[in-house]
Amino acid sequence: MLQSGFRIQRLGVVMHPDPMREEEVEGVLNPGAARGPDGNLYLFPRLVGRKNYSRIGIARVLFGENGIPNGVERLGVALEPEQAYELRPQEGTGGCEDPRVTYVEPLRRYVMTYVAWGSNGPRVALAISENCLEWQRLGLVDFQPDVQAHYDVHFNEFDNKDAAFAPVPLQTHDGRLILAMFHRPQYTAANAPKGVEGLAPSIWVSGCELEAVKRDIRQLCVMNHHERLVQPVEDWEVQRIGVGTPPVLTPLGYMIVYHGVSGQLAEAPGEVAHVNYEAGLLVFRRENDRLFFYRSPAPILIPELKEETSGVVDNVVFPTGIDEREHGVYDVYYGMADKYIGAVRLWLPKTLQFKQTDTLEVARERMFKT
Repeated sequence: MLQSGFRIQRLGVVMHPDPMREEEVEGVLNPGAARGPDGNLYLFPRLVGRKNYSRIGIARVLFGENGIPNGVERLGVALEPEQAYELRPQEGTGGCEDPRVTYVEPLRRYVMTYVAWGSNGPRVALAISENCLEWQRLGLVDFQPDVQAHYDVHFNEFDNKDAAFAPVPLQTHDGRLILAMFHRPQYTAANAPKGVEGLAPSIWVSGCELEAVKRDIRQLCVMNHHERLVQPVEDWEVQRIGVGTPPVLTPLGYMIVYHGVSGQLAEAPGEVAHVNYEAGLLVFRRENDRLFFYRSPAPILIPELKEETSGVVDNVVFPTGIDEREHGVYDVYYGMADKYIGAVRLWLPKTLQFKQTDTLEVARERMFKT
């Protein structure tokens, strides 16, 4: 598939659910991905058991002689619902779901963001690791009010998903370094942030103070800088967008492979959604104190294979993990119809037609000053 010079090659299904394993009888999907200190590529799939009980597993990716991922070695469970914010006792279930993993360079740690689905609904939680194999919970993200922003909103009140950290710190307008986390809060007309047009869930970025985190790693959960980054604009993403892969630095700038949703969402428990989840690209960079964006006008990956069009939720490609193979070449790992895990190889073009944004507030532009 070609889109504005990008080239995509499907690499096939990397992981199927094993019906003999109770923890994944309903699917393996939406994996985080990271290269460990040993050089191995690890996936952190969402393992779904009965009653939608979700754990986060650990699997080492196996490669063929041609360098194509062709399977996994299961290594166990990274996180299982244990904390109150991960459990739904009234339903007899719980969830640690949809992880993204970033090696955050100034911390020398892997940071996992995941969806903790407890009694209060989906919320963003964090865990950290030094080796990709042993994980320490830090707890729920605490979104503190941003006194410099004009949104006048408390994000802790919202359902929230699709979070991922940037690998390096960003700089605020007054020179402070922050660790940035991209996420997707979901608000309504009654509690929408001030000055925000439209209610379709959008990609936001929040940040915590790097120096505070260095003093106390638990401060990684305390976010006090907030800006909206992008909102749905194209027909293929009209219902919502969300971060897919963590941002990675490429020759073109920072790149996120994100998802967009169109179709009819389920509006009540028990209703069936009729949706299409497709994947697009967002690339951003700064030049001469100005912020430039490239955003794919059409998706680069759409549901086509039978594993993508038929599953627990039909017509879904949901990118969550990324692995740099060589300069300008990346493998993207993604959920297929909420049941399987697939991979595609992405080649970047040498140039893109960037546009200077005229929709970001000055504070937001300064947030990305590097």
